[in-house]
Parts: sequence; structure tokens; C-alpha cells
Amino acid sequence: MKSISSLRQVLALTAIAVLSSAVLAQTTSMPIKPMASMPGGALSTLSSAAEVPPNTSGGTGTVETAFNKQTNELSWIVTYQGLSGPLTAAHFHGPAMPGANAGVVVPVAAGITASPIKGSATLTPAQAADLSAGKWYLNLHTAANPGGEVRAQIAPQP
Repeated sequence: MKSISSLRQVLALTAIAVLSSAVLAQTTSMPIKPMASMPGGALSTLSSAAEVPPNTSGGTGTVETAFNKQTNELSWIVTYQGLSGPLTAAHFHGPAMPGANAGVVVPVAAGITASPIKGSATLTPAQAADLSAGKWYLNLHTAANPGGEVRAQIAPQP
């Protein structure tokens, strides 16, 4: 009788282990949805050609954003490489369409100089409206290009 009880315990534990492994394998293989593919998300390319005026920097990068319309929270991940020197500042600017400049609306990298830069901010209703209308851009600044070395217009998905 004792051996049947022990056998049942071993079988029960084995079944639990197999099921746990299957659940773990399924949940860890699920892809994480990128911010840019979510409603209010955007993936924009940083380039020197988008600067106003354009410059000859070889710097490139991306800015991935997500905007929550219920809370007005903007989240971002900025990656960059090939700048002419260390990053001195990074900001969201607006309101401005491509080809126009505007003032700083949200600082991105206060003291952060390494890529990637991650952050978030809660926007005012007016800022949220300008962002949603595609009137914001991200600018990365360096000592060689204090007005901006690379720029990306932000155009969130509806």
C-alpha cells in the first residue's frame, strides 16, 4: 500500500513539473510587442538630414515612443550611434512640422549620455494635441552641433 501511495506522489509531481514546463515555455516564447506597434506608438529615424538646417553628421538612431491617450503619458527609448562627440542634450521640441524649428517642450536626457535613453513624461492637454498631430520632433545635441545633430519627427499611430 505504501509503494502505491509513493508511486502516486511521484506521478503527481512529474505531471506538475511537465505542465509547469509547458506553461513556462509558452509564456517565455511570446514576443514582447514593441511600443511603436501599439496605438499611439511611433518608430522614427534620427538623421542629420532632418535637422533645420541639415548638417553633415554621420550620426543615426531611432526613437521609439508610446503615448497613452488616457493618461497623457509619453514613454520613449532613444538609441543612437556615430555622433560627432558626446551627447550634450536631448529634447522633444514642438510644435513644429518637418522643416521648422520650435522650442523645447520635454527634456529627454538630463545628464544621460549613453545609448539607449529611456524615459517618460506626462504631457499637458495642449502638448498631447500637438504630439498627436505630428508636431513634435526629437533632437540630439552635441558640442559640434549645439542646435541639433540628428532629428526625428514623431508621428504617433492613431
